[in-house]
Amino acid sequence: MTTQHTSPPESPAGSHAGSHATGSTSSTGTSTTTETPRTGVRAYLDQPRAVWAVAFACVIAFMGIGLVDPILKSIAAELDATASQVSLMFTSYMAIMGVAMLVTGAVSSRIGPKRTLMAGLVLIIVFSALAGSSSTVGQIVGFRAGWGLGNALFVATALSTIVMAARGSTGQAIILFEAALGIGIASGPLIGGLLGQISWRGPFYGVAALMVIGLLATTFLLPKTPPTGRKTTPLDPLRALRHRSLLLIGITAIFYNIGFFTILAAGPFALPTAGILQIGWIFFGWGILLAVTSVAVAPLVQRAMGTVPAIITMLFLFAVDLLVLAVFTSHTVVVVIGIIASGAFIGINNTLVTEAVMGAAPVERPVASAAYSFLRFCGGAVGPYVALKLSESVNAHAPFVFGAAAVLVGTIVMFLGRRTITGHTPHSQVGSEDEAEAVLVGDLD
Repeated sequence: MTTQHTSPPESPAGSHAGSHATGSTSSTGTSTTTETPRTGVRAYLDQPRAVWAVAFACVIAFMGIGLVDPILKSIAAELDATASQVSLMFTSYMAIMGVAMLVTGAVSSRIGPKRTLMAGLVLIIVFSALAGSSSTVGQIVGFRAGWGLGNALFVATALSTIVMAARGSTGQAIILFEAALGIGIASGPLIGGLLGQISWRGPFYGVAALMVIGLLATTFLLPKTPPTGRKTTPLDPLRALRHRSLLLIGITAIFYNIGFFTILAAGPFALPTAGILQIGWIFFGWGILLAVTSVAVAPLVQRAMGTVPAIITMLFLFAVDLLVLAVFTSHTVVVVIGIIASGAFIGINNTLVTEAVMGAAPVERPVASAAYSFLRFCGGAVGPYVALKLSESVNAHAPFVFGAAAVLVGTIVMFLGRRTITGHTPHSQVGSEDEAEAVLVGDLD
Protein backbone atom coordinates (compact mmCIF):
# COMPACT_ATOMS: atom_id res chain seq x y z
CA MET A 1 0.00 0.00 0.00
CA THR A 2 1.35 3.44 -0.69
CA THR A 3 1.55 6.09 1.91
CA GLN A 4 2.49 9.71 1.64
CA HIS A 5 3.86 11.77 4.50
CA THR A 6 4.56 15.33 5.40
CA SER A 7 8.04 16.44 6.31
CA PRO A 8 8.54 16.20 10.04
CA PRO A 9 8.93 19.53 11.79
CA GLU A 10 12.25 20.30 13.37
CA SER A 11 12.43 19.49 17.04
CA PRO A 12 13.76 21.98 19.58
CA ALA A 13 17.45 21.86 20.27
CA GLY A 14 18.39 18.85 22.24
CA SER A 15 15.25 16.91 21.40
CA HIS A 16 15.78 16.10 17.74
CA ALA A 17 15.99 12.50 16.69
CA GLY A 18 19.57 11.45 16.88
CA SER A 19 20.46 13.88 19.67
CA HIS A 20 22.03 11.17 21.83
CA ALA A 21 25.43 11.79 20.27
CA THR A 22 25.59 15.48 21.09
CA GLY A 23 28.43 17.24 22.83
CA SER A 24 29.02 20.72 24.22
CA THR A 25 31.86 23.08 25.00
CA SER A 26 32.05 25.23 28.11
CA SER A 27 32.89 28.93 28.09
CA THR A 28 36.46 28.08 29.04
CA GLY A 29 36.84 25.88 25.98
CA THR A 30 36.78 22.61 27.89
CA SER A 31 34.77 19.92 26.17
CA THR A 32 32.22 18.09 28.25
CA THR A 33 31.78 14.32 28.08
CA THR A 34 29.55 13.25 25.22
CA GLU A 35 27.02 10.47 25.51
CA THR A 36 27.86 7.38 23.52
CA PRO A 37 25.22 6.68 20.88
CA ARG A 38 23.23 3.54 21.50
CA THR A 39 23.67 0.81 18.94
CA GLY A 40 22.19 -2.56 18.18
CA VAL A 41 18.76 -3.71 19.32
CA ARG A 42 18.73 -1.31 22.28
CA ALA A 43 18.91 1.67 19.93
CA TYR A 44 15.62 0.59 18.36
CA LEU A 45 13.83 -0.38 21.56
CA ASP A 46 14.77 2.66 23.64
CA GLN A 47 12.02 4.90 22.30
CA PRO A 48 9.54 7.34 23.82
CA ARG A 49 6.10 5.98 24.61
CA ALA A 50 4.65 8.19 21.87
CA VAL A 51 6.60 6.22 19.25
CA TRP A 52 5.31 2.89 20.54
CA ALA A 53 1.77 4.26 20.63
CA VAL A 54 1.85 5.23 16.95
CA ALA A 55 3.70 2.03 16.00
CA PHE A 56 1.03 -0.08 17.72
CA ALA A 57 -1.72 1.77 15.88
CA CYS A 58 0.22 1.23 12.62
CA VAL A 59 0.20 -2.53 13.15
CA ILE A 60 -3.58 -2.53 13.59
CA ALA A 61 -4.11 -0.22 10.60
CA PHE A 62 -2.04 -2.45 8.32
CA MET A 63 -3.97 -5.50 9.51
CA GLY A 64 -6.98 -4.14 7.63
CA ILE A 65 -5.46 -5.08 4.25
CA GLY A 66 -5.81 -8.84 4.65
CA LEU A 67 -8.07 -9.10 7.68
CA VAL A 68 -11.19 -10.01 5.73
CA ASP A 69 -9.58 -12.71 3.57
CA PRO A 70 -10.34 -15.66 5.88
CA ILE A 71 -13.97 -14.62 6.42
CA LEU A 72 -14.97 -13.89 2.81
CA LYS A 73 -16.59 -17.29 2.31
CA SER A 74 -18.26 -17.17 5.73
CA ILE A 75 -19.79 -13.75 5.05
CA ALA A 76 -21.03 -14.92 1.64
CA ALA A 77 -22.66 -18.01 3.19
CA GLU A 78 -24.23 -16.33 6.23
CA LEU A 79 -25.48 -13.22 4.44
CA ASP A 80 -26.59 -15.10 1.31
CA ALA A 81 -24.28 -13.13 -0.98
CA THR A 82 -22.34 -14.00 -4.11
CA ALA A 83 -18.55 -13.99 -4.28
CA SER A 84 -18.53 -10.85 -6.42
CA GLN A 85 -20.81 -9.04 -3.95
CA VAL A 86 -18.47 -9.91 -1.09
CA SER A 87 -15.48 -8.73 -3.15
CA LEU A 88 -16.92 -5.22 -3.08
CA MET A 89 -15.53 -4.99 0.46
CA PHE A 90 -12.12 -4.67 -1.20
CA THR A 91 -13.45 -2.39 -3.94
CA SER A 92 -15.00 0.21 -1.63
CA TYR A 93 -12.03 0.14 0.74
CA MET A 94 -9.43 0.61 -1.99
CA ALA A 95 -11.41 3.11 -4.07
CA ILE A 96 -11.90 5.46 -1.14
CA MET A 97 -8.27 5.07 -0.08
CA GLY A 98 -7.15 6.00 -3.58
CA VAL A 99 -9.29 9.13 -3.76
CA ALA A 100 -8.43 10.06 -0.17
CA MET A 101 -4.72 9.98 -0.97
CA LEU A 102 -5.33 13.10 -3.06
CA VAL A 103 -6.50 15.02 0.00
CA THR A 104 -4.59 13.58 2.97
CA GLY A 105 -1.59 15.80 2.30
CA ALA A 106 -3.83 18.86 2.15
CA VAL A 107 -5.48 17.86 5.43
CA SER A 108 -2.24 17.15 7.30
CA SER A 109 -0.57 20.33 6.09
CA ARG A 110 -3.46 22.33 7.56
CA ILE A 111 -4.39 20.63 10.85
CA GLY A 112 -1.09 18.92 11.69
CA PRO A 113 -0.02 15.27 11.86
CA LYS A 114 -1.43 14.43 15.32
CA ARG A 115 -4.94 15.63 14.51
CA THR A 116 -4.80 13.83 11.18
CA LEU A 117 -3.75 10.61 12.90
CA MET A 118 -6.52 10.91 15.47
CA ALA A 119 -9.14 11.66 12.83
CA GLY A 120 -8.10 8.56 10.92
CA LEU A 121 -8.17 6.39 14.04
CA VAL A 122 -11.64 7.58 15.01
CA LEU A 123 -12.98 6.78 11.55
CA ILE A 124 -11.42 3.30 11.63
CA ILE A 125 -12.96 2.58 15.05
CA VAL A 126 -16.42 3.77 14.06
CA PHE A 127 -16.62 2.11 10.67
CA SER A 128 -15.00 -1.20 11.64
CA ALA A 129 -17.49 -1.51 14.51
CA LEU A 130 -20.37 -0.63 12.20
CA ALA A 131 -19.16 -3.24 9.69
CA GLY A 132 -19.24 -5.85 12.45
CA SER A 133 -22.81 -4.84 13.31
CA SER A 134 -24.05 -5.05 9.71
CA SER A 135 -26.83 -7.34 8.59
CA THR A 136 -26.22 -7.15 4.82
CA VAL A 137 -23.20 -7.24 2.55
CA GLY A 138 -24.19 -3.83 1.19
CA GLN A 139 -23.84 -2.33 4.64
CA ILE A 140 -20.42 -3.89 5.14
CA VAL A 141 -19.30 -2.56 1.75
CA GLY A 142 -20.39 0.95 2.69
CA PHE A 143 -18.73 0.84 6.09
CA ARG A 144 -15.53 -0.54 4.59
CA ALA A 145 -15.41 2.62 2.47
CA GLY A 146 -15.44 4.73 5.63
CA TRP A 147 -12.76 2.47 7.06
CA GLY A 148 -10.63 3.10 3.96
CA LEU A 149 -10.91 6.85 4.47
CA GLY A 150 -9.76 6.53 8.06
CA ASN A 151 -6.90 4.27 7.06
CA ALA A 152 -5.74 6.75 4.41
CA LEU A 153 -5.68 9.64 6.88
CA PHE A 154 -3.81 7.62 9.49
CA VAL A 155 -1.24 5.85 7.32
CA ALA A 156 -0.47 8.96 5.27
CA THR A 157 1.06 10.69 8.30
CA ALA A 158 2.25 7.80 10.48
CA LEU A 159 5.80 7.61 9.13
CA SER A 160 6.60 11.30 9.53
CA THR A 161 5.16 11.22 13.05
CA ILE A 162 7.39 8.31 14.09
CA VAL A 163 10.44 10.00 12.53
CA MET A 164 9.64 13.20 14.41
CA ALA A 165 9.16 11.54 17.80
CA ALA A 166 11.76 8.76 17.72
CA ARG A 167 15.18 8.76 19.36
CA GLY A 168 18.18 7.89 17.21
CA SER A 169 18.66 8.36 13.50
CA THR A 170 16.00 8.75 10.85
CA GLY A 171 17.01 5.35 9.52
CA GLN A 172 16.27 3.74 12.89
CA ALA A 173 12.86 5.41 13.00
CA ILE A 174 12.09 4.17 9.50
CA ILE A 175 12.97 0.61 10.49
CA LEU A 176 10.53 0.85 13.42
CA PHE A 177 7.80 1.88 11.00
CA GLU A 178 8.89 -0.86 8.65
CA ALA A 179 8.59 -3.44 11.43
CA ALA A 180 5.06 -2.28 12.23
CA LEU A 181 4.15 -2.53 8.54
CA GLY A 182 5.44 -6.08 8.27
CA ILE A 183 3.79 -7.28 11.47
CA GLY A 184 0.45 -5.76 10.45
CA ILE A 185 0.39 -7.15 6.93
CA ALA A 186 1.44 -10.62 8.07
CA SER A 187 -0.80 -10.86 11.13
CA GLY A 188 -3.98 -9.44 9.56
CA PRO A 189 -5.09 -12.69 7.87
CA LEU A 190 -4.15 -14.76 10.92
CA ILE A 191 -6.06 -12.50 13.33
CA GLY A 192 -8.97 -12.57 10.90
CA GLY A 193 -8.87 -16.36 10.90
CA LEU A 194 -8.66 -16.70 14.68
CA LEU A 195 -11.49 -14.25 15.43
CA GLY A 196 -13.44 -15.42 12.39
CA GLN A 197 -13.77 -18.88 13.94
CA ILE A 198 -15.97 -17.31 16.60
CA SER A 199 -17.98 -15.24 14.14
CA TRP A 200 -17.37 -13.37 10.92
CA ARG A 201 -18.12 -10.25 12.99
CA GLY A 202 -15.16 -10.94 15.29
CA PRO A 203 -12.38 -9.45 13.13
CA PHE A 204 -14.29 -6.18 12.72
CA TYR A 205 -14.97 -5.81 16.43
CA GLY A 206 -11.39 -6.85 17.21
CA VAL A 207 -9.95 -4.06 15.07
CA ALA A 208 -12.30 -1.52 16.67
CA ALA A 209 -11.27 -2.57 20.20
CA LEU A 210 -7.54 -2.53 19.42
CA MET A 211 -7.82 0.83 17.69
CA VAL A 212 -9.48 2.33 20.76
CA ILE A 213 -6.31 1.46 22.66
CA GLY A 214 -4.24 2.99 19.85
CA LEU A 215 -6.35 6.16 19.88
CA LEU A 216 -6.04 6.63 23.66
CA ALA A 217 -2.30 6.03 23.54
CA THR A 218 -1.85 8.46 20.64
CA THR A 219 -4.01 11.09 22.30
CA PHE A 220 -2.20 11.12 25.63
CA LEU A 221 1.35 10.15 24.67
CA LEU A 222 1.98 11.96 21.38
CA PRO A 223 2.90 15.67 21.78
CA LYS A 224 1.15 18.34 19.76
CA THR A 225 2.36 18.51 16.16
CA PRO A 226 1.36 21.79 14.52
CA PRO A 227 1.23 21.97 10.72
CA THR A 228 4.47 22.97 8.99
CA GLY A 229 5.71 23.45 5.45
CA ARG A 230 3.84 24.27 2.28
CA LYS A 231 0.08 23.75 2.21
CA THR A 232 -0.69 21.31 -0.58
CA THR A 233 -3.91 20.94 -2.58
CA PRO A 234 -5.72 17.88 -4.00
CA LEU A 235 -4.76 19.03 -7.50
CA ASP A 236 -1.02 18.75 -6.86
CA PRO A 237 -0.89 14.93 -7.31
CA LEU A 238 -2.99 15.14 -10.48
CA ARG A 239 -0.65 17.80 -11.90
CA ALA A 240 2.30 15.54 -11.13
CA LEU A 241 0.89 12.96 -13.54
CA ARG A 242 1.80 15.30 -16.40
CA HIS A 243 5.30 13.89 -16.04
CA ARG A 244 5.47 10.95 -18.40
CA SER A 245 7.71 8.75 -16.24
CA LEU A 246 5.38 8.99 -13.23
CA LEU A 247 2.33 8.39 -15.42
CA LEU A 248 3.90 5.26 -16.95
CA ILE A 249 4.67 3.83 -13.51
CA GLY A 250 1.14 4.65 -12.37
CA ILE A 251 -0.42 2.89 -15.37
CA THR A 252 1.78 -0.12 -14.68
CA ALA A 253 0.60 -0.06 -11.08
CA ILE A 254 -3.06 -0.13 -12.13
CA PHE A 255 -2.59 -3.45 -13.91
CA TYR A 256 -0.19 -4.84 -11.33
CA ASN A 257 -2.65 -4.17 -8.51
CA ILE A 258 -5.43 -5.88 -10.43
CA GLY A 259 -3.32 -9.02 -10.16
CA PHE A 260 -2.40 -8.33 -6.54
CA PHE A 261 -5.98 -7.99 -5.36
CA THR A 262 -7.13 -10.87 -7.52
CA ILE A 263 -4.93 -13.03 -5.27
CA LEU A 264 -6.49 -11.55 -2.13
CA ALA A 265 -10.10 -11.80 -3.31
CA ALA A 266 -10.12 -14.95 -5.43
CA GLY A 267 -7.61 -16.93 -3.40
CA PRO A 268 -10.00 -17.96 -0.60
CA PHE A 269 -12.70 -19.04 -3.07
CA ALA A 270 -10.14 -21.21 -4.90
CA LEU A 271 -9.80 -23.19 -1.66
CA PRO A 272 -13.36 -24.50 -1.21
CA THR A 273 -12.41 -27.12 1.39
CA ALA A 274 -10.24 -24.81 3.52
CA GLY A 275 -11.69 -23.50 6.76
CA ILE A 276 -11.43 -19.96 8.13
CA LEU A 277 -8.32 -20.63 10.21
CA GLN A 278 -6.62 -22.58 7.41
CA ILE A 279 -7.09 -19.64 5.05
CA GLY A 280 -5.77 -17.36 7.78
CA TRP A 281 -2.56 -19.42 8.07
CA ILE A 282 -2.10 -19.55 4.29
CA PHE A 283 -2.33 -15.79 3.93
CA PHE A 284 -0.20 -15.37 7.05
CA GLY A 285 2.55 -17.20 5.15
CA TRP A 286 1.88 -14.94 2.17
CA GLY A 287 2.19 -11.84 4.38
CA ILE A 288 5.40 -13.01 6.05
CA LEU A 289 7.03 -13.67 2.68
CA LEU A 290 5.83 -10.29 1.38
CA ALA A 291 7.23 -8.43 4.39
CA VAL A 292 10.59 -10.23 4.44
CA THR A 293 11.27 -9.94 0.71
CA SER A 294 10.28 -6.28 0.56
CA VAL A 295 12.89 -5.41 3.19
CA ALA A 296 15.67 -7.98 2.87
CA VAL A 297 15.55 -9.26 -0.71
CA ALA A 298 14.42 -6.29 -2.81
CA PRO A 299 17.59 -4.20 -2.24
CA LEU A 300 19.75 -7.16 -3.27
CA VAL A 301 17.73 -7.72 -6.44
CA GLN A 302 17.87 -4.01 -7.19
CA ARG A 303 21.65 -3.93 -6.84
CA ALA A 304 22.07 -7.02 -9.01
CA MET A 305 19.73 -6.01 -11.85
CA GLY A 306 18.94 -2.31 -11.58
CA THR A 307 15.57 -0.90 -10.57
CA VAL A 308 13.61 -1.00 -13.84
CA PRO A 309 14.89 -4.37 -15.14
CA ALA A 310 14.13 -5.88 -11.73
CA ILE A 311 10.58 -4.49 -11.78
CA ILE A 312 9.98 -5.95 -15.24
CA THR A 313 11.34 -9.32 -14.11
CA MET A 314 9.22 -9.43 -10.94
CA LEU A 315 6.08 -8.43 -12.85
CA PHE A 316 6.69 -11.20 -15.37
CA LEU A 317 7.26 -13.79 -12.62
CA PHE A 318 4.09 -12.65 -10.86
CA ALA A 319 2.14 -13.05 -14.11
CA VAL A 320 3.56 -16.57 -14.47
CA ASP A 321 2.53 -17.36 -10.89
CA LEU A 322 -1.03 -16.24 -11.63
CA LEU A 323 -1.05 -18.26 -14.83
CA VAL A 324 0.00 -21.37 -12.89
CA LEU A 325 -2.90 -20.74 -10.50
CA ALA A 326 -5.21 -20.41 -13.51
CA VAL A 327 -4.12 -23.75 -14.96
CA PHE A 328 -4.08 -25.70 -11.68
CA THR A 329 -7.02 -24.06 -9.91
CA SER A 330 -8.49 -27.44 -8.96
CA HIS A 331 -5.24 -28.62 -7.31
CA THR A 332 -5.29 -27.40 -3.71
CA VAL A 333 -1.58 -27.86 -3.05
CA VAL A 334 -0.63 -25.84 -6.13
CA VAL A 335 -3.08 -23.08 -5.19
CA VAL A 336 -1.66 -22.84 -1.66
CA ILE A 337 1.93 -22.72 -2.91
CA GLY A 338 1.00 -20.22 -5.63
CA ILE A 339 -0.70 -17.87 -3.17
CA ILE A 340 2.20 -17.94 -0.71
CA ALA A 341 4.84 -17.62 -3.46
CA SER A 342 3.09 -14.55 -4.87
CA GLY A 343 4.00 -12.75 -1.65
CA ALA A 344 7.66 -12.81 -2.69
CA PHE A 345 7.01 -11.24 -6.11
CA ILE A 346 4.63 -8.67 -4.62
CA GLY A 347 7.00 -7.76 -1.78
CA ILE A 348 10.01 -7.24 -4.03
CA ASN A 349 7.99 -5.38 -6.63
CA ASN A 350 6.38 -3.04 -4.10
CA THR A 351 9.80 -1.93 -2.91
CA LEU A 352 11.25 -1.51 -6.39
CA VAL A 353 8.26 0.36 -7.80
CA THR A 354 8.27 2.71 -4.82
CA GLU A 355 11.96 3.43 -5.44
CA ALA A 356 11.08 4.30 -9.03
CA VAL A 357 8.12 6.48 -8.03
CA MET A 358 10.15 8.65 -5.67
CA GLY A 359 12.38 9.87 -8.48
CA ALA A 360 9.92 9.72 -11.34
CA ALA A 361 8.96 13.40 -11.34
CA PRO A 362 10.49 16.69 -10.13
CA VAL A 363 7.90 17.10 -7.36
CA GLU A 364 7.87 16.57 -3.60
CA ARG A 365 7.92 12.92 -2.57
CA PRO A 366 4.54 13.08 -0.81
CA VAL A 367 2.97 14.51 -3.97
CA ALA A 368 4.53 11.81 -6.19
CA SER A 369 3.43 9.14 -3.73
CA ALA A 370 -0.13 10.46 -3.65
CA ALA A 371 -0.34 10.50 -7.44
CA TYR A 372 0.93 6.95 -7.65
CA SER A 373 -1.39 5.78 -4.86
CA PHE A 374 -4.39 7.27 -6.60
CA LEU A 375 -3.72 5.24 -9.75
CA ARG A 376 -2.64 1.99 -8.11
CA PHE A 377 -5.72 1.86 -5.89
CA CYS A 378 -7.89 2.21 -8.97
CA GLY A 379 -6.53 -1.18 -9.98
CA GLY A 380 -6.99 -2.46 -6.46
CA ALA A 381 -10.62 -1.39 -6.53
CA VAL A 382 -11.46 -2.90 -9.91
CA GLY A 383 -9.57 -6.19 -9.69
CA PRO A 384 -11.50 -8.12 -6.98
CA TYR A 385 -14.98 -7.48 -8.35
CA VAL A 386 -14.14 -8.24 -11.99
CA ALA A 387 -12.17 -11.35 -11.02
CA LEU A 388 -14.96 -12.90 -8.95
CA LYS A 389 -17.61 -11.85 -11.44
CA LEU A 390 -15.68 -13.85 -14.03
CA SER A 391 -15.59 -16.78 -11.60
CA GLU A 392 -19.39 -16.71 -11.40
CA SER A 393 -20.04 -16.27 -15.12
CA VAL A 394 -17.19 -18.34 -16.63
CA ASN A 395 -15.40 -20.76 -14.30
CA ALA A 396 -13.03 -20.96 -11.32
CA HIS A 397 -9.97 -20.56 -13.57
CA ALA A 398 -11.09 -17.23 -15.07
CA PRO A 399 -10.12 -14.90 -12.16
CA PHE A 400 -6.48 -15.95 -12.34
CA VAL A 401 -6.42 -15.72 -16.14
CA PHE A 402 -7.74 -12.19 -15.76
CA GLY A 403 -5.13 -11.39 -13.12
CA ALA A 404 -2.29 -12.85 -15.18
CA ALA A 405 -3.37 -10.92 -18.29
CA ALA A 406 -3.56 -7.67 -16.33
CA VAL A 407 -0.10 -8.08 -14.81
CA LEU A 408 1.28 -8.98 -18.24
CA VAL A 409 -0.14 -5.74 -19.64
CA GLY A 410 1.60 -3.89 -16.82
CA THR A 411 4.84 -5.69 -17.66
CA ILE A 412 4.56 -4.60 -21.30
CA VAL A 413 3.86 -0.98 -20.33
CA MET A 414 6.93 -0.94 -18.07
CA PHE A 415 9.08 -2.61 -20.76
CA LEU A 416 8.04 -0.15 -23.48
CA GLY A 417 8.59 2.83 -21.18
CA ARG A 418 11.79 1.55 -19.58
CA ARG A 419 14.07 4.16 -21.16
CA THR A 420 11.89 7.04 -20.05
CA ILE A 421 11.59 5.66 -16.52
CA THR A 422 15.23 4.57 -16.11
CA GLY A 423 16.45 8.13 -16.43
CA HIS A 424 14.52 9.03 -13.29
CA THR A 425 15.48 6.10 -11.04
CA PRO A 426 18.91 6.64 -9.48
CA HIS A 427 20.39 3.39 -8.23
CA SER A 428 20.52 4.04 -4.47
CA GLN A 429 23.08 2.21 -2.41
CA VAL A 430 21.57 -0.78 -0.64
CA GLY A 431 20.59 0.16 2.89
CA SER A 432 20.90 3.89 2.29
CA GLU A 433 18.54 6.25 4.06
CA ASP A 434 17.18 7.52 0.73
CA GLU A 435 16.32 4.00 -0.35
CA ALA A 436 14.72 3.08 2.97
CA GLU A 437 12.60 6.20 3.06
CA ALA A 438 11.51 5.72 -0.53
CA VAL A 439 10.46 2.18 0.25
CA LEU A 440 8.35 3.20 3.20
CA VAL A 441 6.92 6.45 1.94
CA GLY A 442 5.04 4.54 -0.68
CA ASP A 443 4.81 0.89 0.29
CA LEU A 444 1.95 -0.44 2.34
CA ASP A 445 0.74 -3.38 0.32
